[in-house]
This record gives sequence, C-alpha cells and structure tokens, in this order.
Amino acid sequence: MGNPVVHFEILGKDAAKLRDYYSRLFGWKIDTDNQLDYGMVERETVEDDGETVGIGGGIAAVPEGYEGMVTFYVGVDDVEQALSQAETLGGSRVMGPEKVMEQLEIGLFADPEGHVIGVVNPGS
Repeated sequence: MGNPVVHFEILGKDAAKLRDYYSRLFGWKIDTDNQLDYGMVERETVEDDGETVGIGGGIAAVPEGYEGMVTFYVGVDDVEQALSQAETLGGSRVMGPEKVMEQLEIGLFADPEGHVIGVVNPGS
C-alpha cells in the first residue's frame, strides 16, 4: 500500500461554532486543551473489542488572511520531498515544510485542479 491518510482538518473563521456543529452532528469528542486551541477529534473506540476505527482530525480557526477549507493529510517520510514531487507532477506548494507542535512537520499543496492536500511527518 502507498502512504496512508492519517489526519483530516476542518478550518474556518469561527472554530468554536464549527466544533459545536460537528460534535453535535456526528457525536465527535473534540479536545481543545492545548496551547494552539486546536480541536483534536478522537478516533472512535468500538465498545465490543476496544479497537479504534476511523482517523483522527482537527477543527480550528483558519489563519488570518486564509479562506476556510476541509482537507486530509497523508503520512510521508519527507515533507519537502513530497511537496517537491507534488510540484513536479503539476501541483503547487501552498505552505511548508513547517514544524508545528514541536515534533510534527507539515506541508500543504494544491493538486492540478486546486484541491488542497496536506502531507505530514509525525516523527520529525
């Protein structure tokens, strides 16, 4: 298998309203107890066997000057290499690589049709 989708993200102008909306709509548990006020959406635990299903995600405020978006992140070994490859194949770099939360390195690119996708190396 290729690189897995490891995280989703919903960014908007009113993060608190979005977190309330999605927690009520889907029953998501959203934890904002962190210095970035980033709403972490937990994976779901199946009661019968303790397994977790789905992918985790986040709901947060979009940085000043950016439009809101919904995207997903793919796990990669090298964020810079993935962004460079995306550009070589006809995409364009939106952001990164950038370190966040001390150990995460992320980047964003737009595919040839303009869809914004993230890449992340959680072990950087």
